[in-house]
Amino acid sequence: MSQVEKIEGEIAELSPADLVAFRRWFGEFDASVWDREFEADAMAGRLDGLAENALKEHASGRSTKF
Repeated sequence: MSQVEKIEGEIAELSPADLVAFRRWFGEFDASVWDREFEADAMAGRLDGLAENALKEHASGRSTKF
């Protein structure tokens, strides 16, 4: 049995209150991981092309307010 399968089994056995607490914790954890990945990509310049394209589209009048 893999570690993920073990965790899945443990989660399936959580009480409703513990499941709520777990969801809250995991949501915060997952967002934090994503934020670190996004920041690393930005610092490494991997998002520069996207930003340049967005600015060009905006300058050419192709963007709209939402």
